[in-house]
Amino acid sequence: MLFNSYEFLFLFLPIAVLVYQGLASLGNRRVALSWLVGASLFFYGWWNPVYLGLIIGSMLFNYSVGILLMSNRIKLILVLGVAINLALLGYYKYANFFVDNMVLLIGADWNLGHIVLPLAISFFTFQQITYLVDTYRGETKEYSFLQYALFVTFFPQLIAGPIVHHKEMIPQFASPERQRINFQMMAVGLSIFFCGLFKKVVIADSLSPYANEAFSIVQSGDLLTFFEAWRGTLAYSFQLYFDFSGYSDMAIGLAGLFCIRLPINFNSPYQAYSIIEFWQRWHITLSRFLRDYLYIALGGNRKGTLRRYANLMATMLLGGLWHGAGWSFIIWGGLHGFYLIINHGWRTINKTFSLLNDSRAAVRFVSRLLTFFVIVVGWVFFRASDLPSAMLMIDSLLGAGGVVWPEQERAQLGIFAGIFSSWGLEFAYIDQFNGFENMFGMLILLMIVWYAPNVQKIMSQYPLALSEPLAGRIKWQPNWRWGMWIGLLAIISILKLGAVSEFLYFQF
Repeated sequence: MLFNSYEFLFLFLPIAVLVYQGLASLGNRRVALSWLVGASLFFYGWWNPVYLGLIIGSMLFNYSVGILLMSNRIKLILVLGVAINLALLGYYKYANFFVDNMVLLIGADWNLGHIVLPLAISFFTFQQITYLVDTYRGETKEYSFLQYALFVTFFPQLIAGPIVHHKEMIPQFASPERQRINFQMMAVGLSIFFCGLFKKVVIADSLSPYANEAFSIVQSGDLLTFFEAWRGTLAYSFQLYFDFSGYSDMAIGLAGLFCIRLPINFNSPYQAYSIIEFWQRWHITLSRFLRDYLYIALGGNRKGTLRRYANLMATMLLGGLWHGAGWSFIIWGGLHGFYLIINHGWRTINKTFSLLNDSRAAVRFVSRLLTFFVIVVGWVFFRASDLPSAMLMIDSLLGAGGVVWPEQERAQLGIFAGIFSSWGLEFAYIDQFNGFENMFGMLILLMIVWYAPNVQKIMSQYPLALSEPLAGRIKWQPNWRWGMWIGLLAIISILKLGAVSEFLYFQF
């Protein structure tokens, strides 16, 4: 079931909230939490009921291992628990990838058939691994199975994150204060939800055709012209941004309807001035998991510079593989590992020799532009269906398909048409690029993601997420003016629900 669907908005969500709040108001917390677990399992099973057994079995197994670790902190129990979780994830997500590559490498005649990837398996597996590791370290309390089940299945964050931590969530489920109706949290939650829905169905989905068209052409083996390639790549970069931003807002807003706070998972990452800062803003909870349970476990920065960079690269390669079973995802992860190594190296050199003043406006602008550029290049590998397609798109971005302006839009260039033509600009009838119309559209989106406040900043006086409030100049208020604006966003978004599309992070 999708957040951006009629059945969710007009059937599932109202029933889930009203029954939960009704039960909570009667003072029976256990029944209210049981209802929420049941509703979350129904939400998960709507896509494919067959996999309900998988998530329930995973919960029972990990909860049992956690009980063993509480009474006997034996490392072998932890290792076996983590290994079984990773084996389950590996089978569903990577078995076909492994077999296909072995067939190419050694010519083996293996065929597993098509293994359908269960929704959210990456997310609920990582959450439970975190729980097992912390239990082994003695950092967890004894939770009831009901609380643990809700921690794993809570539907606002189940399908595409954030990757929540048990210390953040389970104490909220156990708190009597969270079981009382809080109309302010619900009002803020609805406002955040409809802002996210608008980002998804109005902005992200409107960009999807441009991105799909461009990447379909390179998938078929054809080059794009320079402007066509940049339009398609930028369209995907902004589509992914508003899609993931929209989902993250909707998750926080939905949790607020149940008086639960989720951690911020998305904080205007294209406003970053470096790749280091980008990963502090993009998929924040995944970055936290990779840092705390992989990078530090590998030794972090405690064993010298070279080992630090090796750990960083290994972490990002595995982070890329987590996103998908394909060499393009591994290359994307490695590319960001390389970016981070360069970024850390530059910071060390700049700090030692004071080469540039990072506070100067010109330096900050160039830093943001360069950061955005290398991120966009990375998204090519993230989006392309395979490596040949990705390389064709890179070639197209570099002008291998020609720098062509649409003949039908020659008049847009006026007297400069002849000058640009003498510099190598070609004119031809093309359909994938409409001249200044497309350029202005992408520029407007760039200004929005660079300078506009995000939803959490707008809600800074009524913060709903688990973090320090983000300061913002535009502030949401519980009054009729904001009610009208949010209502307008809701109406526009609902009217756009005809073409329902999945969130991009569902496939990971």
